[in-house]
Amino acid sequence: MPRLPGRKAVPWMLLLESAMVLRAHWGRLDDHDRRALNQIVRKSHGNPTNLTKNDRSELLRIMGRLDLLTAGRKMLPFRGFVRPGR
Repeated sequence: MPRLPGRKAVPWMLLLESAMVLRAHWGRLDDHDRRALNQIVRKSHGNPTNLTKNDRSELLRIMGRLDLLTAGRKMLPFRGFVRPGR
């Protein structure tokens, strides 16, 4: 019988699989969008109130191209049992 991975190995496998999904979605952006995203994130220092209205709209446009909702759905099976919505 094959040996199953230990408890410590499982989180690393999940992290690796998540990184592969996110990398595929990151590849959807062109160089201009990657630079713009980098500039906006640096400018905000992690606080969205530090952004102008134009920066926020640009950030939303770039996030739409990343399609994070689909990326989250691809990673949903890693969570295990999912309760149905109300």
